Amino acid sequence: MLPSDHAGAVFFDVDGTLVPGAGSSAHLAGFLGHRDELAAAEDAYAAGALDNREVSELDAAGWKGVEEAQVSGWLQELPLVPGIPETVDWCRRHRLVPVLATLAWSPVGAHLAGRFGFHAYSGPRPEVVDGRYTGRVARHFDEYGKRDFALAQARQLGLAPGSCAAVGDSRSDLPLFASVGLSVAFNASPGARAAATVSVDDPDLRSVLPALRRLVAPAT
Repeated sequence: MLPSDHAGAVFFDVDGTLVPGAGSSAHLAGFLGHRDELAAAEDAYAAGALDNREVSELDAAGWKGVEEAQVSGWLQELPLVPGIPETVDWCRRHRLVPVLATLAWSPVGAHLAGRFGFHAYSGPRPEVVDGRYTGRVARHFDEYGKRDFALAQARQLGLAPGSCAAVGDSRSDLPLFASVGLSVAFNASPGARAAATVSVDDPDLRSVLPALRRLVAPAT
């Protein structure tokens, strides 16, 4: 691995972490008209009764015929925790690369990366033909894909996994939590708390910064 100009990377989850409550898929499903069905499927995923592929296929079917531009407009109203721009800025000032490692749909990751300056984003991709969603999934993505994406990002940046952190809240973060040097459970489920290096409960994302300081020299 070549020496890196960065001190580390921080991988941020989206749903339940940057997007509070039911998350970005539920926000979009409210406009699309299948929020109750999606909520039931996500509860089944959390209980281990459905896998991410099944949930994604159910959700994607509700996007059929919708224009990309319409979804982009709905994302402007996406509820977010306070402190995201300040946290991203802090990371960059301390030579930590902020990355979205998420199971949220790729349009959500693209929106947040463009809005706040995240280096890259992951996620399943809904199929688009001629500017409209088809109701099918073009690329599936699960919790192990999230981990693999983050580790690939670290390699591209010339970073060892031990110099990276993950901030998340739920089952989908567990493989990544186990693969990085620092894991922060932010307003998290009991399982995520048990797996994390440290837990933080606060409405503002800036509350994770004291934990992230462990990745940088004490003098910074």
